[in-house]
Amino acid sequence: MDFGTIIGISTGFFLIITAIVLGGNTRMFVNYSAFMITVGGMTCATFISFPLRKLVLAGKIIRETIVQELPTPEEIIEKVVFLVRLAHKEGKLALEHHIDSIDYYFLKKGVQFAIDNVPIAVIADILNKELMISVERRRVASKILTRMGAYAPAFGMIGTLIGLIQMLYTIDNPAQIGTGMAVALLTTFYGALMANLVFLPMAAKLQERIDEEKLLRMLIIEGIAAIQSTESAAIIKERLFIFLNPEERQSFHDQKHIVSYGI
Repeated sequence: MDFGTIIGISTGFFLIITAIVLGGNTRMFVNYSAFMITVGGMTCATFISFPLRKLVLAGKIIRETIVQELPTPEEIIEKVVFLVRLAHKEGKLALEHHIDSIDYYFLKKGVQFAIDNVPIAVIADILNKELMISVERRRVASKILTRMGAYAPAFGMIGTLIGLIQMLYTIDNPAQIGTGMAVALLTTFYGALMANLVFLPMAAKLQERIDEEKLLRMLIIEGIAAIQSTESAAIIKERLFIFLNPEERQSFHDQKHIVSYGI
């Protein structure tokens, strides 16, 4: 579970709602007309822009991004080091007893290929193609969220124009001016809030997930190559440590992950 996303969105709404409550009358921020213009217009524009199948796929990818958190490079290295040591000591067939303990799908798939003696070039080709497909799907979802982040403020401005027209049309009736002004301001508020607290940050999250998946996939390919190689433990460690920054490498050494596996 990606608690950072959940905490960020929920805390953002909590702080804004709290500020509104502390300011006095909260009912002034609830206007169904403004909500219909902003959310309804944004939703319709999104459906016009993208095929329904892509919207459904984007929904699944967004849910997956929130629910399923990727392993860290340190966790992958720790697992790979253990598998390398086991393969070098007892043979690759010994990995079959541990493959069910691998949670990350692409690492499990790569290890199964290694057990089946699939050449590393073929493994890398398959995993890279799957990465390309995964990246493209996430880019589509990110593009949809970015568009929604643009449509929401745009329809907020349309709502503002509608509210101003209503206000000017009833300018001779002071009792009706407030209604038009409320629509004019709240549509912009709703649009800006949804765009900057939900849609655009989620689009950035998907882009960040793409970068994380690329790094993990390269690390996994290097790890599978290590399983199939006869290189020394020192060389294997250096190959894997390339994927960590200096601070992460030092932390990894301090925690003695590799020492615990006897490498």
